[in-house]
Amino acid sequence: PPSSKKIHNLSLPSSSSQGIMQRLPTGETVITPRNFKLLEELEHSEKGQGDMSISYGLVDSADIFMGEWNGGILGPHGTQHDSRFYELRISIPESYPAVPPRVRFVSRIHMNCVDRHTGEIVYNRVPATKNWNRNAGIENVLTSLRAEMASDANRRTRQPQEGSTF
Repeated sequence: PPSSKKIHNLSLPSSSSQGIMQRLPTGETVITPRNFKLLEELEHSEKGQGDMSISYGLVDSADIFMGEWNGGILGPHGTQHDSRFYELRISIPESYPAVPPRVRFVSRIHMNCVDRHTGEIVYNRVPATKNWNRNAGIENVLTSLRAEMASDANRRTRQPQEGSTF
């Protein structure tokens, strides 16, 4: 029989290791499945909880696999990004949250952690993806990107015309 992990009185196949891992006071390890994690993130966003300068939600509310998301970041005050709204596309791999989501800017932007030709983020230059762990989420990536906009390396970088896209 396939190995399984006991989770809140449910027995899930070991492939559920792609979820969030938490240790209970009893010493048991609890792994939340991918879709439970994504539903939690969706609910968090829809209720307007967390950082109000970012937004994210499903592209298609009927997508039961929750694979494609839209994101938005309001540029930080006092930077070249001030008052700009940046649109992003977020793709959730099957192995999420063991690996970070794939994130691409739709709105054209000049930042040292974004590929100038495709809008893809450069994962080893964004703290939230460089130091990824399975308890992080979409909000962490978007807030990390917003913080990078305000960093010394990016805050004064001249930006493309507002409204241009990759």
